[in-house]
Formats: sequence, C-alpha cells, structure tokens
Amino acid sequence: MTDRRLTPANGRVAAMHLAGSVDADRFVEGWPRRICAEVADLCRAPDGPRDRQLLMGASVRVFEEYKGWAFVQAADGYVGYVRLDDLGDDVAPTHFVATIATHAYAQEDFKSPDLYALPFGSRVTVVDERRRFFETNVGFVPKKHLRELDRPFGDPATIAQMHFGVPYLWGGNSSRGIDCSGLVTAALAACGMACPGDSDLQMAALGAEFDGDYQRGDLVFWKGHVGMMVDAETLLHANAHHMATVYEPIAAAILRIEAQGDGPVVGRKRL
Repeated sequence: MTDRRLTPANGRVAAMHLAGSVDADRFVEGWPRRICAEVADLCRAPDGPRDRQLLMGASVRVFEEYKGWAFVQAADGYVGYVRLDDLGDDVAPTHFVATIATHAYAQEDFKSPDLYALPFGSRVTVVDERRRFFETNVGFVPKKHLRELDRPFGDPATIAQMHFGVPYLWGGNSSRGIDCSGLVTAALAACGMACPGDSDLQMAALGAEFDGDYQRGDLVFWKGHVGMMVDAETLLHANAHHMATVYEPIAAAILRIEAQGDGPVVGRKRL
C-alpha cells in the first residue's frame, strides 16, 4: 500500500516514474519551482488541512496547477498542495538564515522598510556583499544572520535548543510555530542531514536503535511524537501539553505521556 504523503499522485496526475504503479489520467515529469513566501502551508488537499510547512527558498517539483493551487513534492519527498502565489522561479539559494529569525530590508539600512520576516532555515540567494548586509533576491539581510549552505552546523541538539520557547503549531516547521517532527527536521536540516517530515517516517529512517543511557542528540519516539535529548536526563520537544518547545526530564515525560493515554516509548534512535 502506497503512502499518500510520499506518493506524487492524485488521480488526475502522477509523476512519470509511477506509470504502471498507480492510476492517473496523465503522467508528467513535473517542473522545479521554489517557495517565495515566508512560510507556506503544505496541505493535504486544496483548502484542506495543513500537513507540513515549507520555508522561503525550499525546492519543490510541481506536477499540476489546479484551481489556484499547485500539487507538489518537496525535497524531503513529502507530497501536498501549496498555493500558486507561494511559488516562484527556481533560483538556487546560496545561504540560509542561521539565527532564530531575521528581516530582509528594502535598502542597506535597518531603518528602511522591512520586506520579509524570515524564520530560521529560510533560504536566500546572495547577489552582492555590502559592509553590514548581503543583498539577496528578497532584499538586504544582515550578514551576521546568514550562513553559507555549504557550511552546515555540526550539532542538531544545539539547533533544537535554539527553538526553546517557540509556540507549538500542528504541522509547523518554523520558528514562528513548530511541532515535534518539525523541530527534529529543523535541527537535522541545518546540519545537512536528510530528514523525513513526520515522526513515524523519522523513526523508520533515522539512526540506529540503542541500549543503555541516553546521549545528547538521541531521538525518543512515542506513537505520533518525538523529542531530542540534550543530555542523559533531559528531553527537548515541541508538544501540545505545554503548547511550546520545552525541556522536560525524560523520566517525567515518559510517565506523563503514558498517563495521558499516548502510550509508552516505542523507539530510541542514535544518529
């Protein structure tokens, strides 16, 4: 049985490589575009619920334009619909936002109008370097806030900790609002590590099971939930109980989550 989240097919259209595997009116290769909105919802259907989010500069392959929406597959394989207005030209980014957030300004001046508010992980294309700002495809961004794409961070737990206090948002993938799997995705992506979008996919794809004590960076999975250890005793996770990204003693978290009816730990992975 195919996973709709990872299968670029909707009955009307499907990716060419799925010919003979799924039913569709037509099969297409698709074409590349980039997210041009600050944050774009990746929805299950046009005007449907949000499954995940994509940030400025994220790459997608478009298979269909339909009633103001585009049927796309993101770089991590996740499939869904984004608004056509959230798509722009396929301009290769050079840098990503390496602080919790930044702004793109109209001029090389922090008092000039701010054009975009960009969360951590947003991708931009630098076209010129000034004294204190980079000129990018979306405006002037403080140089201290950007990092080259070929210089990823080295510790996913440090990136996760940057998101401490970020409000919980179901399907959220940004420092404006994030959920449990979004936090793991942000942490790993900033370190140049491939990461699926949802916690069940992450448990299947990431790391190796281990025995013994926890270490920094270990992932702990429940059914429908994931968190990251920052040391042997402390879990960092975005969760609906606190409605935020919080630290919680792992022993207390295990007891609380099971007591509220969400079951025991189902996996422990070391990256």
